[in-house]
Amino acid sequence: MRTPAVGEACWLCWRRFPILAGVRDDAIVWRPRLAAIVCGLLTGARGYKAIAQWTRVQGPSVWAWLGFTRKPPCPNSFRNLLLALEPATLESVLQRWMETLLDQPLPDEARGTSLDGKTLCNTLTAHERNVHLLSLLDQQLGGVHSQQAVDPTTNEAKASLELLKTVVLQGRLVSADAMFCRRKICQQIVDSGGDYLMVVKDNQPELKLPSKRNFSRDFLPRPSSNASSRCPKPAPRVKGMDGA
Repeated sequence: MRTPAVGEACWLCWRRFPILAGVRDDAIVWRPRLAAIVCGLLTGARGYKAIAQWTRVQGPSVWAWLGFTRKPPCPNSFRNLLLALEPATLESVLQRWMETLLDQPLPDEARGTSLDGKTLCNTLTAHERNVHLLSLLDQQLGGVHSQQAVDPTTNEAKASLELLKTVVLQGRLVSADAMFCRRKICQQIVDSGGDYLMVVKDNQPELKLPSKRNFSRDFLPRPSSNASSRCPKPAPRVKGMDGA
């Protein structure tokens, strides 16, 4: 039985989009290249040269699995494909593809989903800042479920309001650090059907003190003082005839 190429599953998501402008080859040619790009990135390859090198060293069996019918092309072919891809479109397609690989959480489930930001290395340009990405990490999948760049004029907390709209939060437990412990963010998660687990630090005394009280021992119901009187006393032991 023929094993389907890994690029076919991703191609099912690409069919909703028009043929890429600027790419001369038809879809049958650039489809395996797209699969190689995705697999190369998942294995740690960074940049089109590293992706091309990773593809070349895999051998004919992996080439066929990716969908290539001949030896993989040169690095510039991967570069041209990446330049022709719209970043937002690529992000949307990869997100759809990942959703097909992972079952959606059940309504009463609390699947761990981490909200965090990261500054990308080697992205600093003249008169600009490094690219900073805000991501939602699916802990069961072990990969980024959705992400977006943070505008230099704003911060992660404000950008998270838009990022949270891109994922169905029902059945998810969103965890984040103290930066995201804000009323608007928490309310949006709850309104979307999810739950949240946030860190509260000392620089938020108005929030930390009530939260600490809610989890203190004084908050827990104490047993009644006469509770012992209502408990039945154990029956007295009766000695047997043998004195045992």
